[in-house]
Amino acid sequence: MQQDALALLGRAGVRVSAEALASRRLAVEDESGAYRFVFVKPADVPVYVEHGIADCGVVGRDVLLEAEADLLQPLDLRINRCLIAVAAREGDRAERAGVLHVATKYPRVASAHFGAKGVPVEIIELSGSVELAPVLGLSDCIVDLVETGRTLAENGLAVVETITESTGRLVVNRASYQLKAEAVGRLISDLTRAVGGGGAEG
Repeated sequence: MQQDALALLGRAGVRVSAEALASRRLAVEDESGAYRFVFVKPADVPVYVEHGIADCGVVGRDVLLEAEADLLQPLDLRINRCLIAVAAREGDRAERAGVLHVATKYPRVASAHFGAKGVPVEIIELSGSVELAPVLGLSDCIVDLVETGRTLAENGLAVVETITESTGRLVVNRASYQLKAEAVGRLISDLTRAVGGGGAEG
C-alpha cells in the first residue's frame, strides 16, 4: 500500500523526495517540512495512531477490523481494493457438520463472522501462506484477503463467501483531530480532492 499511498499524497501536494525514500531511515520529512512520515508494518499503524505517536495514518480496513483500535476513519482513500473472504478447496463447502476449522491471519474477523452465523469454529491463527492450510488438511477453509484470486486458484481454492471489502483508509488519532484540527482538516481536504470526492466514515 505504501507506493499507492505516497502517490495519492503526492497528488494532494504532500511529497517525499526520492532520496528520502531510497534511504533506510524509517522517519522522513516531506519536501515542504510540514509533515513527518513514519514507516511501520501495517498491523502497527493503528497502534502508533491510537497512542498518539502519529496523528494520522494510512492502513487497510482489514487491519482496522482486526485491531479494533479506537480511531477516527474520516476518509476512504480508495486504494488497494481487496475482499476479506472465506475460501475453501474447489467443490468443498465452507460449512459442515461439527466444528469448522478456520485458518486465518484475521482471528477476530473470522470469529465474529462465523459467530454471527451461529457456526462453531476453531480458529487456527497463521502468519503467512494461509492458502496451504486446507490443501494440507490443517483446516476446512481460510479467511484471508483476496485481491485477484490468482493465489487461491493456483492452490486449488476458491472464494465461497465474501465477508466484506477492504480499501486503504486515512485514520486519525481522536485527540489530534481536536487539538490539531486545522492541520488535520487541511490534510483531509487535500486528500479528499486527490481521491476525487472521497467518502467520510465514522
